[in-house]
Amino acid sequence: MGQTTTSLPRDPEAAKGVTLGLGAYVMWGCFPLFFALLDGVPALEILPHRVLWSCLFLVILVSVLGRWSPVIGALKEPRRLGRVLACAVLIAINWGIYIYAVESRQVLQASLGYFLTPLVNVALGMLVLRERMHRLQGVAVILAGIAIVIQLVGLGELPWITLALAFSFGTYGLLRKQVPLDGLSGLFVETLLLFPVALAAVAWLGVQGSGHFLETPTKTALLITSGVITALPLLAFAGAARRLRLATLGFLMYINPSIQFGIALLVFHEPLAPLQLASFLLIWVGLALYSWSAWSSRARTAPAAASQK
Repeated sequence: MGQTTTSLPRDPEAAKGVTLGLGAYVMWGCFPLFFALLDGVPALEILPHRVLWSCLFLVILVSVLGRWSPVIGALKEPRRLGRVLACAVLIAINWGIYIYAVESRQVLQASLGYFLTPLVNVALGMLVLRERMHRLQGVAVILAGIAIVIQLVGLGELPWITLALAFSFGTYGLLRKQVPLDGLSGLFVETLLLFPVALAAVAWLGVQGSGHFLETPTKTALLITSGVITALPLLAFAGAARRLRLATLGFLMYINPSIQFGIALLVFHEPLAPLQLASFLLIWVGLALYSWSAWSSRARTAPAAASQK
């Protein structure tokens, strides 16, 4: 009853969960390769297309899966929509900055941002939700802060892409916890709220003659596909979350920025300065401490929970 390790369970559902989780994080990690195909299309044009086609694709998915009930329920409660709209704006900012990072070949900064996100979550939990921070988690957050200071002082510039991605996604996660919607329904409502703005932006680009949507069949297909690839990893992640413990999902989470890190170095040949490497090393040490703290905390509480059953 009280399994105390993070080893992957052997039952078929858990194995399926691991497969889905790996699929989700590998897809997210390979996003730079996809958005690099849209070279020449500005991030501010890709973003509204991503929102537009995500929303239309999710209409199909929600209909096929018969998940309209939570969506309609959310739309009938204006109070709930305030937080959902905030989530929508934050995820749009995150998407836009990420696409810009890829097109400007700053994937290393994007990778560092997603490595930093769990530690931002810890800090936000303490500051906003008054959650208790364990000692090792506190050390991890301090190491992350030192890593950012190294880049600021040593490289002479604020790693704004890293910070913007980490804090936008971290704040998104904080608000998303307060919205009683599952992943699929939540993303659909978020994109639905952004749909009018995205549609207006795409239409305006078309009228101005500066859009790339119908420029070539390839670009048209890629812009439409940007919406599809947004939803697919989310569906895989939702399936994994239903079958796996949070501890296991937590360790799988590092696959995404690790793949991005490899793509930045091996595919895009981005330079990695010694001070940048030092920042990554500090973040990695912080993540190791954070993971160990989370694992040991669950390992201590699991036997107590099992003894009460």
